[in-house]
Amino acid sequence: MRMKYTISLVFIVALVIIEKENNIISRVSDKLTPKQTPQTPLQPSNSAPASALGLLKFNGSSFTTLSKLDPVFTIMKRRLENYTEQRSEVIGSAGNRKHILLLATTRTGSSFVGEFFNQQGDNMFYLFEPLWHVERSLTLESGGTNATAAARAYREVLQGLFLCDFTPLESFIDPLPVDHVTSALFRRESSSSLCEESVCSPFVKKVFERYHCRTRKCGPLNLTMASESCQQKEHRAIKSVRVRQLETLRPLAEDPRLDIKFIQLVRDPRAVLASRMVAFSAKYNNWKKWAVDGDVPIDDDEVRKLKGNCDNIRMSAEVGLRQPSWLRRRYMLVRYEDIARFPMRKAAEMYKFTGIPFTPQVKDWVLKNTQASNEASGVYSTQKNSSEQVEKWRFSIPYKLAQVVQRVCGPTMKLFGYRFVNSEAMLTDKSISLIEEKIFIQNFS
Repeated sequence: MRMKYTISLVFIVALVIIEKENNIISRVSDKLTPKQTPQTPLQPSNSAPASALGLLKFNGSSFTTLSKLDPVFTIMKRRLENYTEQRSEVIGSAGNRKHILLLATTRTGSSFVGEFFNQQGDNMFYLFEPLWHVERSLTLESGGTNATAAARAYREVLQGLFLCDFTPLESFIDPLPVDHVTSALFRRESSSSLCEESVCSPFVKKVFERYHCRTRKCGPLNLTMASESCQQKEHRAIKSVRVRQLETLRPLAEDPRLDIKFIQLVRDPRAVLASRMVAFSAKYNNWKKWAVDGDVPIDDDEVRKLKGNCDNIRMSAEVGLRQPSWLRRRYMLVRYEDIARFPMRKAAEMYKFTGIPFTPQVKDWVLKNTQASNEASGVYSTQKNSSEQVEKWRFSIPYKLAQVVQRVCGPTMKLFGYRFVNSEAMLTDKSISLIEEKIFIQNFS
């Protein structure tokens, strides 16, 4: 009787696992289907639950008998027997390698802060906004994206890139790379790693590459070469302004092949709006009109979008600051205003958090690029006169718009320690600081 019970129980567990795998595979976009390429061979599955493993070890003879009844169980037996061995191998292979994901939204200073890692030196493989291709590919006619589909795609692409596998990203590059070669990678020149000699293929005449390398004359990007270079680096960092919710990245934190650290960069939403109205002028015509012509309709789509952005940022930060088990010692919250006022101190804190040496090369870059002249501090520049940048927005945004931001983004502002203004005079009075001195969790060990 016990023999039959054990066989039935194992049979049910195995079928549930198989059905779950098949359901997951069927839901994932064809763009995310793994393909064996010269870059990266197909990886063996290591996702069998430990609980299933324990059940199948309950009675070895029962499992042997069961496996003879159906070829499916022979496959399951092989997978489960190798699970523990595979898991220990990937944990051991990670060594001291760190994976850093800088999360932000547009106009929060993320390009500037990303350079803290881009300038680290030969030890770092840094990528600038690779998810731009994914967002562009998944954008609907309405201008938005399906949040669920985008989150899954972002996660799959990030996971591949942290493992030096560019094939998931290739599926979203337009036009599609040919033999893993592309001239269309967004902002290639912003990633020093993609312009190093080891990744610099021979220059090809009459091939236009909009984001070509500036440090040397290279041909189109060979992603196989980029993958090989990535594998030689000790650490890997990615900057992205496209992930909406930190919670959607939990599988990355739980992947034993990765030792990932999340740094969430935030900024006063009033400053963000003021900056976007300049950088993305055509998209903010309604805001400019409201600043001149009268009251702002709170139920307008643009205002709802602003509220949605603030809510996403706040909810991600709340998850991170709670420090659930999967995020313990893996999350850091940084305000742009603190970096602008104390760039060297904050850069050092970020490096301490990641466990990566704060090199003289990075220190020199921070020193040189936080004292830039007004001429060098352009809209998209990574050179900033930091102390001036903190207050600049207060003189460009109308008080009326600042009130709207305070109304729809109030909870977010309170969480991050941004003071409200109650008059135009207060908004433009530089003797009144709008930044509360606030210390967020700093769990570095």
